[in-house]
Amino acid sequence: MTVWDDLVGQEKVSAVLDAAARDADALVTAAAAQEPPPEASKMTHAWLFTGPPGAGRNQAARAFAAALQCVSPDRALGGSPGCGFCDGCHTALLGTHADVTTVAAVGSEILVKDMRDTVRKSFTAPANGRWQIILVEDAERLNEKSANAVLKAVEEPAPRTVWLLCAPSVEDVLPTIRSRCRHLTLRTPSVEAVADMLVRRDGIEPEAAAYAARATQGHVDRARRLATDPAARERRATVLKLPLRLDEVGACLKAAQELVDAAAEDAKQLAEEMDGKETEELKAALGAAQGGRLPRGTAGVMKDLEDMQKRRRTRTQRDSLDVALGDLIAFYRDVLALQLGTRVAIANADAGEALERLARGSAPESTLRRIEAISACREALDRNVAPLLAVEAMTMALRAG
Repeated sequence: MTVWDDLVGQEKVSAVLDAAARDADALVTAAAAQEPPPEASKMTHAWLFTGPPGAGRNQAARAFAAALQCVSPDRALGGSPGCGFCDGCHTALLGTHADVTTVAAVGSEILVKDMRDTVRKSFTAPANGRWQIILVEDAERLNEKSANAVLKAVEEPAPRTVWLLCAPSVEDVLPTIRSRCRHLTLRTPSVEAVADMLVRRDGIEPEAAAYAARATQGHVDRARRLATDPAARERRATVLKLPLRLDEVGACLKAAQELVDAAAEDAKQLAEEMDGKETEELKAALGAAQGGRLPRGTAGVMKDLEDMQKRRRTRTQRDSLDVALGDLIAFYRDVLALQLGTRVAIANADAGEALERLARGSAPESTLRRIEAISACREALDRNVAPLLAVEAMTMALRAG
């Protein structure tokens, strides 16, 4: 196994990154030996990974970071960096490598205050590893100020610093930033490739793996969760029953409330798992006395953590809602496929009776309007519209369609 094995259906991208990692290794080796750098290197200081949700943008960037930090002795014998087992690879993949800094949006935006220390670190030499690597998982969420801070760092990077930016598309990134990056586009992996990965890597039964891969249409992370988490399967089943319930105004409002409540419960569960641990770790780091009393002057640090956790809960709730909305869009896409008699594979074969019923009882134009209503709800949530208002408007439109 190598670090590239986690990139499902991304053979071309893996080949490009592998070649760049080899040249990056040659650059570091030449510098250590005080020799001239190799010519025509495929390595560059900034990369932009784009692709649809579930394609594996962040996984590709992290695998590349691991390959750049690889310290396997096999490299000296002509082997490719990225063994997946050495200390450099292992810690980079886990997110604990001292010279791999990961920035992810906690709320709806990456604020400039969240980037200051990271940008400052990008101008320093690696502490232990071979490269100083900054991985921005949600580059599309950089606001104007934080994007400008990143731009300054990307324009004049330190010699051994690499920026890895991930976003859904190039249009989501500031033009002046993307023009300084090497761009790699990932594609949605095939249903068959995702199912094979679930069987091979996670030990999922073939039938369950095929169901999860088909239901999520190649979204790797969601497929894995659907295949391994009974609660996720139950939530999806509930969502797929929603279209048949929207027969009157009261039912629409009730369905909207249930969707929002389910998303809030997801966020609450995540918070219970993460917030307590983070709080205790920070208190210990600040030298809290027995009983939890903090030293003077540390209240502001704790307040910053609480604010971050609050923003994360809000984003988690919206992300959970987005998963449900994605399931609804896939459901109505199946309805449309039946109405038009196309040969498109049905994603929700387990909801066949409901699909047939809606396909017979409405026209393709109505189905398209319903899909547009769900997309409008997603856009409203991105604009920070109150979730309940956005979802209520959607369920009413689904009924009226």
